[in-house]
Amino acid sequence: MDRLFPAACLFAALLTGCAQHTPKQAAPPLRVGVAEAAVDSVPNRMSFIGYLASNFDAVIQPRVNGYLSSKQYGNGMPVRRGQLLFTIDPDQLSTSMLAAEAELESARAQALEARNNYDRAVPLARIDAISQSQLDQYTAQWKAAEASVRSAEQSLRNARMNVGYTELRSPIDGIIEHTAAHVGDYVGPGTQFSVLTTVSNIDTLTVDVAIPMSQYLRYAGDRTSIYDNEGLLSDIRLVLADGSRYPLGGIYDYTRKDVSSTTGTLVVVVMFPNPDETLKPGQFARVEASVGPVRPRVVVPQQAVSQTQDIASVWVVEADSTVHYRRVTPGDTYGAMWCIDEGLDRGERVVVAGQQKLHDGAKVIPENPTARRTEQAAAAEQAGKRLEKR
Repeated sequence: MDRLFPAACLFAALLTGCAQHTPKQAAPPLRVGVAEAAVDSVPNRMSFIGYLASNFDAVIQPRVNGYLSSKQYGNGMPVRRGQLLFTIDPDQLSTSMLAAEAELESARAQALEARNNYDRAVPLARIDAISQSQLDQYTAQWKAAEASVRSAEQSLRNARMNVGYTELRSPIDGIIEHTAAHVGDYVGPGTQFSVLTTVSNIDTLTVDVAIPMSQYLRYAGDRTSIYDNEGLLSDIRLVLADGSRYPLGGIYDYTRKDVSSTTGTLVVVVMFPNPDETLKPGQFARVEASVGPVRPRVVVPQQAVSQTQDIASVWVVEADSTVHYRRVTPGDTYGAMWCIDEGLDRGERVVVAGQQKLHDGAKVIPENPTARRTEQAAAAEQAGKRLEKR
């Protein structure tokens, strides 16, 4: 028994030594899907949040004072140009017009008398029957009477206009707001109802597009004036609150004169036609537009880019079929692709499927998923043809 124990120990030691020197088998290379980074002409697509506003508003203000006698429209309803909106009691103004007419007739009569006196004085002055100073007096009276006639005529025109101002009509087509004034209220300049309502044009609606100055300077190119941004935006589209896309495209209108001191943005106003009146002022809107000229960008499929917090990365397949982790600076998305601003060059291969089991320096077997699917589809088509022949 004592002889067997050392032999057993020696045998166990030999087994342990053999196990330690047995080479560990390397893991087989992983099959991964890859895609090649390409260069494409990609627009600088941006999205902006805003609200629709009317193209312009016409303020309805009474020009004369008086008591409101009627209101001829429904609050919030469409009105047409020339449509009667309000009437102001014209009685007091009509009385003023009649008085102006009487003053004009009196001035004309006085002017006629002064003219006759002048006509009689002229031949008397020629024969020295009256002095030159008397003739001058007759001449002055005649000229003053004629001036009084012109003044009375102007007073009558003003009185007639004031009577016409008792009818307030819409200057434009649009949607009218409600009014705080009621029939019987005293309205006009200097009263609490100096403004009665507003008519908003809705044939065309506008949206303020706020572009950060950093991006504006990046995409503006060689523009000579920051106030003239015609052509800066293209393919302007409106997305409504429910996610639907408005069928009509927008156009550039103008650039507001100030850069916001709080947000550091340049505000560009764009317009959207509204012929069917389906859009309403105050409505939420998201505007999508291409900013600046189209330029070449490095693009890869979106599934190739991994994002963790603020870090974006890709797995790059080298020529020797090893993969390496690389941080990149992503830009905008473009369809199913992602623009890479920094960290990747054209022609480099990136992993698009199977990233979960990778580690830096691992060997892989790169496969093109698109080509593989094409081969599988072709094989299935051939198999279907053979079955048809049978």
